[in-house]
Amino acid sequence: MTGRRDIEFAADDGVRLRGWFYPARGTSGPAPAVVLAAGFAMLKEQYLDRYAERFAAAGFGALVCDPRNFGASDGEPRQEANPWQQIEDLRHAVTYAGLLPEVDARRIGVWGTHYGGAHAVVLGASDPRVRAVVAQAPAIDGISSGRRRIPMDRWPNVARAFAADRAARMGGEPAALRPIVGHPAERPVFGGDAAREFFLAAAALAPGWRNEVTVRTGEWSRMYDAGRYAELVAPVPLLMVLGDGDTLSGTDLQLDAYQRAREPKRLVLYRGDHHDAYLGRFEETSAAAVDFLGHHLAKEDDR
Repeated sequence: MTGRRDIEFAADDGVRLRGWFYPARGTSGPAPAVVLAAGFAMLKEQYLDRYAERFAAAGFGALVCDPRNFGASDGEPRQEANPWQQIEDLRHAVTYAGLLPEVDARRIGVWGTHYGGAHAVVLGASDPRVRAVVAQAPAIDGISSGRRRIPMDRWPNVARAFAADRAARMGGEPAALRPIVGHPAERPVFGGDAAREFFLAAAALAPGWRNEVTVRTGEWSRMYDAGRYAELVAPVPLLMVLGDGDTLSGTDLQLDAYQRAREPKRLVLYRGDHHDAYLGRFEETSAAAVDFLGHHLAKEDDR
């Protein structure tokens, strides 16, 4: 955590986003930087700090914030993740990073994991300031993966629940909440044992983490297909870091998006499931990102 400092900045609507900036180590003058995007309903303390520290040690500035409505960042309703608002906030983070004296605004990349990995793809396709994209275990197709999580005969019930929530909120009721992980009877967002074990272990890293999101968060996630942007990322270079057994986001869905993406692109396929990227495969996944970013964020005369 050498040199890490607290930061905060305001989005266009005045909501203040809070996080950390890690200055690049071993460099002189403005350095390249990486904006990190968190996984679904996760906070900066939940493994993002490990990646930020690795990037800083490799000579990149690293900026990481809690998403709006979560953790240390402001925003209401709490525990609500609107993917398009999160992408807009990442644009604000790119702006903020580029204004820091330690950062070379011409050399900013985006690294994201799970939900943030999907956001990184969209950002790379739509923000010309982004010079390189790393998408780790991205939740690349919320439509398909959302449908896979529940039996087809329950789809009408889910649609009715979303409609009832919208009616209740329009009537002045507070946003309804549901667990992120839990036992099947609780109807969590992620029902598998691996996801429950991962999130509950990660909870120990961030006392401010809450095992709940709004019902509307789930509705939005089921309409969010970042994979449609994959072919639009080029000519910005894209690295996808995928587990060969990702049953949370779907390795097949991720590979489909990678196939649609155009050059320059690189694929790193590690052995393991979605959560292994952060844990048993951290050295492999972080090294791949450092190598890729080091090449594509280097000065022209350093290549």
